[in-house]
Amino acid sequence: MGILIGLIPALGWGLQSIVMQKIGGKYTNKTLGMTFTTVLFGVVAFLFYRPELTANLLWGAILSGLCWSVGQILQVKSFDLIGVSKAMPISTGEQLVVTTLLGAILLKEWTHGWQYWLGVPALAIIILGVTLTTIQDHQSSEDQGSNVKLGMLVLAISTLGMAGYAVFPQVFHLNGWDVLLPQSIAMMVGVMILSSFQKGNEMFGKKTWQNMLTGICFGIANIGLLFSNQMNGVAVGFTLSQINVVVATLGGIWVLHELRSHREMKYTLWGLALVVIGAIMIGITKQ
Repeated sequence: MGILIGLIPALGWGLQSIVMQKIGGKYTNKTLGMTFTTVLFGVVAFLFYRPELTANLLWGAILSGLCWSVGQILQVKSFDLIGVSKAMPISTGEQLVVTTLLGAILLKEWTHGWQYWLGVPALAIIILGVTLTTIQDHQSSEDQGSNVKLGMLVLAISTLGMAGYAVFPQVFHLNGWDVLLPQSIAMMVGVMILSSFQKGNEMFGKKTWQNMLTGICFGIANIGLLFSNQMNGVAVGFTLSQINVVVATLGGIWVLHELRSHREMKYTLWGLALVVIGAIMIGITKQ
């Protein structure tokens, strides 16, 4: 049962990108629709757990939520530029590397020599895996080349936002259940502010409301991870959740029909395997 619960985040976050691309809309519609549902999940969690809204909780949640809004909206933008199957391995790999380094250096999570001996090679394996997923047979057009370069830049900035989303609750020593409501409100406000800068954003258009379905995937994954961490421990819960990159990448290829040549597919599969192996090694360092 614990393993099945642990796979819920992988499925939820993996399907999230597939669902939003199927629904469509502008990247701002997709992200804002997600946040509306996330706030509803946060309200339900608040009613059940009734956390004390301290200044420490609010600051940590607000900073985390605002970082997420930047990271997520740019990640979704990258889907339109380079596709889900290419963006997700890069995004996941970059997030694993950055959050692991922040945890080890800033939060002092690595306190034993064996964690460095295991963690540093894991980061190298992840970087190699991400590199393999980006291999292309040829550049079909100048426009595609421009999209890839812009997509890589967008993902790099997105990674910083997603790292802040993951790290700030740890910096403020926050409980995952307590943070859900104020964090989700900060997510929604942040996305609304960023969306307001897009011309013709159709912030409350039909596609925004339809993308609340995407938010269900995100919310279920988020809640699932909290339960998984309680049942399996952080190391196992974290590791299982990272399988989302496999679900999203293969879903992008098979469901969204993001074409790959035989050679590109081979390198993508090898790259995914290395990213997952690296994630497992990082998960062990969290023991």
